[in-house]
Amino acid sequence: MSATVSPLAPKSYPEMPTLRGVRMATAAAGIKYKNRTDVLLMVFDEPAAVAGVFTRSKCPSAPVDFCRANLPTGKARAVVVNSGNANAFTGVKGKAATELTARSASEAVGCATNEVYLASTGVIGEPLDATKFAGVLGDMHGQATGDFWLEAAKAIMTTDTYPKVATRTAEIGGVTVTINGIAKGAGMIAPDMATMLSFVATDADIAPAALQALLSQGVGPTFNSVTVDSDTSTSDTLLLFATGKAKDDGQVVVETADDPRLSSFRAALNDLLKDLALQVVRDGEGARKMVEVTVTGAESDAAAKRIALSIANSPLVKTAVAGEDANWGRVVMAVGKSGEMADRDRLAIWFGDVRVAVNGERDPDYSEAATTAVMQQEDILIRADIGLGSGTATVWTCDLTKEYVAINGDYRS
Repeated sequence: MSATVSPLAPKSYPEMPTLRGVRMATAAAGIKYKNRTDVLLMVFDEPAAVAGVFTRSKCPSAPVDFCRANLPTGKARAVVVNSGNANAFTGVKGKAATELTARSASEAVGCATNEVYLASTGVIGEPLDATKFAGVLGDMHGQATGDFWLEAAKAIMTTDTYPKVATRTAEIGGVTVTINGIAKGAGMIAPDMATMLSFVATDADIAPAALQALLSQGVGPTFNSVTVDSDTSTSDTLLLFATGKAKDDGQVVVETADDPRLSSFRAALNDLLKDLALQVVRDGEGARKMVEVTVTGAESDAAAKRIALSIANSPLVKTAVAGEDANWGRVVMAVGKSGEMADRDRLAIWFGDVRVAVNGERDPDYSEAATTAVMQQEDILIRADIGLGSGTATVWTCDLTKEYVAINGDYRS
């Protein structure tokens, strides 16, 4: 955890309600960080429905492999998360560490190992000594409490400068349900299927297949539309659990994602996922500015998204934002290199509500003072209209500062 909290951090945290059916505990195992919690245990006293999405990296971590293998069961009783070590690129030792952790958790909770889910975040390539925390899972199970969401978010932080939490309510068939979520992430963020780590739980009664469809659809415009540095982690894991406790209030189980009773829940879930995803961007390593990039007029929505990510991931665009320089020529560059269809002479670009370029050249009414005023703001909008079709997309990123280099130049030491 950095000494200074990001200037883009939330000014306050929401009151996180307890969620029926899930308890949590944290511990300080000294995996990498001194004097702070680094292990999280989430317990479902009765089996919860589970859905998950994971990194598309071809070098996934051992915990990602472990979760993928268990997901078809659709049931969860425990989640163990550690920070400080990613348990990625650790070979047979990594697999052994996941097996020890799962066995310890299953004994502590009293469940099968295929009802346990694992996630690890931190340094890649160093063996994880799971004995450091495997022995305390029994005690953690005894101490676990429902009113612990903010503490849980703190325990999974690495270079994050603040914990990331969000909560929403929705209704299913007239019954009010709650959704709570936590996330971590600040660097190595260009999610490809999920974010770094995020755990979301609801007391709704939703079958695993429906839950999976909701989650898979929800990540596209949220976690898969943010980027800090264009690098996709080996460990990206997003898990969604449904404890089903709302059935005590008369909620009838929902079996399919296209059930019209899910409309309120889907909107609330997607809103919560976007909230957490944007908190990750606002904590981008060294970030001082938040950037929203919208592309319109592309050949398709998919093309618009690729162009938007080309702009958002450009080190030259991001350093111009850091320097408060309205260098729209770099946006032209990023559009041109994206690999998608573009017509130079139809391109228009805005910084905030100031149009800086139109019809392939600088706007005749261009004002340096007006664009500089936009660039001096904390939240900056960049829009590019390609002028070819109706495809649109929005992605979010942050600026690229000297501090990003400082944080990542000595991350292991």
